[in-house]
Amino acid sequence: MEDVVPLALASLVGGVLGSISAHEHFERARIRSRTAMLALVSVIFLVGATSPLTIALVAGAFLGMTIEMFAGSSTPRSRDGSADGSHDANATAVQGEARSTPRRGRLGRVERMTSTPRWRQVAAATGLLSDDGAIAQTIFAEMTVLANRTGAVNLGQGFPDVDGPDWIKEAAKAAIDAGRNQYAPGDGVPELRRAIADHQRRRYGLDVDPDTEVLATTGATEALTAAILALTGPGDEVITLEPFYDSHAAAIAMAGATHVPVPLTADLRLDAEALRAAATDRTALILVNTPHNPTGTVLTRAELEQVAAVARERDTVVLTDEVYEHLVYDDAEHVPMATLPGMAERTLTVSSSGKTFSLTGWKVGWLHGPAELVTAVRTVKQFMTYTSGSAFQPAIAQALGDDEAPRALAASLAERRDLLCAGLERAGFDVVVPQGTYFVVADGAAHVERLGLADGHDLCLRLPELVGVVGVPVSAFCRAGSTAAETLRSRVRFTFVKRPEVLRDGVERLEGLRSAVAR
Repeated sequence: MEDVVPLALASLVGGVLGSISAHEHFERARIRSRTAMLALVSVIFLVGATSPLTIALVAGAFLGMTIEMFAGSSTPRSRDGSADGSHDANATAVQGEARSTPRRGRLGRVERMTSTPRWRQVAAATGLLSDDGAIAQTIFAEMTVLANRTGAVNLGQGFPDVDGPDWIKEAAKAAIDAGRNQYAPGDGVPELRRAIADHQRRRYGLDVDPDTEVLATTGATEALTAAILALTGPGDEVITLEPFYDSHAAAIAMAGATHVPVPLTADLRLDAEALRAAATDRTALILVNTPHNPTGTVLTRAELEQVAAVARERDTVVLTDEVYEHLVYDDAEHVPMATLPGMAERTLTVSSSGKTFSLTGWKVGWLHGPAELVTAVRTVKQFMTYTSGSAFQPAIAQALGDDEAPRALAASLAERRDLLCAGLERAGFDVVVPQGTYFVVADGAAHVERLGLADGHDLCLRLPELVGVVGVPVSAFCRAGSTAAETLRSRVRFTFVKRPEVLRDGVERLEGLRSAVAR
């Protein structure tokens, strides 16, 4: 009996040491296991390898290790290999929260996912994130609700109220009947890419390879977004003109890049000095929108040369949004950035059929530029929509060969622009007559002052009830509190891409604003 006690104690000690050496889960596990193994070897050395105590010690150690390994293998592991979701000292704050709180089920997971920052950064970049963290509706949705509730004429949203040419729609129907209803090639159907290249050569003298330098996209928005995602990221800066189209800001936020808006002047022209001051070694892209939404400004060749000079100095890429390229008026000329000396090799040009042919719902857009840049954009774009509009693409390919339809649309829009501008002036607005696009910017400062309102946004909220017309505040296209937002705080954007009878109705209503203000 006296011999059994030392053997039992030796076996117990061995079991404890073996269990410790096999344990992987507590803090500093490697140090503890090495210490345990060193203690085990030391005992064997001191007692003797063939001693009954040594045999008991080793047997206990193996038993303890075996039990611990089987127990460890059945312990639930997190995705990083730790047990019970625990992590090392480098865990993030979110991981630390998971470590200290119980699993919260499906709803808890959804709550955690929707509190992640990227989508909120997008909301903040487009002015949709309120001070209390709630997500607001877009200004277009807000004004449309007002128009529907009050029966107002909606001159806020810029979409045509009539379709484009019937023959283009018939071409799409023919493509459907011909069986072109499955996936189109990811870079666009060959005839569309050839038509885009031919259009650029015929209209602007640009030599574009349809096989390597053209990419068809789901509207211009996808082309712009894919380009920004492909070519920028955290640490990069993207310059835009301000006011800016909201999707430009959203795409920059998606990429995690920094948006650097450069304000237009009070008369809605390029501020070349501000542009040069904004450009740095971190500037990855300069995004130029001309003809410009929301102001209707068409940048002159001289203004574009100033942009090009900054791009060359900073060795940066220029991304151009030219969706209104055919909708220019009077003596204005659209000059593609890629036509300027030394710019074809550093310019990605984006356009779309939607505005040119009044077929915005078809969402057939494109991008062209140097092959290596187009390859980068295509690589990202193929994991967005991959492709779309299989029957619409060949129809637009045919449409791009027709120069007359865009000219006729531009002539019609110029007349409608004049109708609206004259009515706005009679209604007491100070109007900057636009050189392009669907839009006119009118300064309602006099009405803001007479009504005791804060700015153009407040005026837009009152217009539907005062006279039954909806516009959109230009400040909605600016960063809150920016120089541009302050400079343009009383400006309102109206659209003239509506039927003449709709515009006449809107103008007659607006002319009642003076008397409505007097009341």
